Amino acid sequence: GSGIPEMKTILRGVILKEYLTIRTFLTKIAGLTLALGSGLPLGKEGPFVHVSSIVASQLGRLIHGFKGIYENESRSTEMLAAGCAVGVACTFSAPIGGVLFSIEVTSVFFAVRNYWRGFFSAACAAIVMRVLIPVLKDPELDLNAFFQTHFPPGKAFTLEEMPFFVILGIICGLLAALFIFLHRSLVLFLRRNELMKKIFQRYWLLYPMLVTLLVGIITFPEGFGQFMAGKQKFTRTVHDLFMNCTWSLPGTNPYGCHTNVTKNWSGKEGDTPVFTSLWGFSVVFYFLSILCTTLPIPAGIFMPVFVLGAAFGRLMGEHLSAMFSGFIFGVKSQAIYPGIYSVVGTAAFAGAVTHTVSVSVIIFEVTGQVLFLLPVMIAVIISNAVCSYFQP
Repeated sequence: GSGIPEMKTILRGVILKEYLTIRTFLTKIAGLTLALGSGLPLGKEGPFVHVSSIVASQLGRLIHGFKGIYENESRSTEMLAAGCAVGVACTFSAPIGGVLFSIEVTSVFFAVRNYWRGFFSAACAAIVMRVLIPVLKDPELDLNAFFQTHFPPGKAFTLEEMPFFVILGIICGLLAALFIFLHRSLVLFLRRNELMKKIFQRYWLLYPMLVTLLVGIITFPEGFGQFMAGKQKFTRTVHDLFMNCTWSLPGTNPYGCHTNVTKNWSGKEGDTPVFTSLWGFSVVFYFLSILCTTLPIPAGIFMPVFVLGAAFGRLMGEHLSAMFSGFIFGVKSQAIYPGIYSVVGTAAFAGAVTHTVSVSVIIFEVTGQVLFLLPVMIAVIISNAVCSYFQP
């Protein structure tokens, strides 16, 4: 699993044996690497929280100068709290949002004196990650935000669009509530159904194999996957969804997207409408994410809901652009940017599923822009309220 529920339990004072050991650390790293490499719609934030917490715990054991901290239960808890912040910060290199998010998802009570520890450790982790990524992963990557956006300041959205952001928040809240309900129902069914228990307890590899086979068949790039960017990784998909151009407009239009962006979403022949691809991707990815997050492997749920929110927002933005001919209420001076709706949808859906508001701060850090502060906050609060009403 992700590891966040167990960390929440430990931070409340419950002792879980063998959960913060070197053996668990190595197992988690190996399992997470294989899970991410499989191409399944899974994330890494939860496992990163667990892994960083193990590192924090083992520092207290292995380093002589920290032995006093390990022996002191209060100090040990403070180390684990800082470790949780590091885990979230390392996912998107977002130290501020990482600290706030880790507090929301792991703590019922949080001591104010731990703030600086969390921020300091998260900032150090983010700096090291930003420096190492260009060296180890891709020389073209730099120190910019993970999903850098380039929306024009002052023209990205208008006051007239606020009702649409409210509607997007309501839709994301309802979809998040349904997501949680279906996920919980599937988990309970697998645990309580006698036939499923007998089969999967005896042949425990069968369920992961069946799910992986199903995902591979559906997302195969030469098959149905050609209509939903089956060749791309999550990060590239998010970049496409956050683009400040309109997919449904031709590339010759000043507000349209280049064919390099839309070619992964329009099939081999390039004649599949973007609305068909977006609807197909959103629906298929929605149910595959629910299915894959029930697998008994180290994986998180944040990245799948992050991508789903971006798809939902993009879908709404493209429909609005088509409805108003690319301009809000026909005013030629104010174009509709579907990418803004994608960013807002990401924050709203991810915040609703995780029942957190700090996702807003993470969004600002990973996009490198704060100009959509108002629509993001409105959508996140509304989606949280709607989802909490149906799935508290």
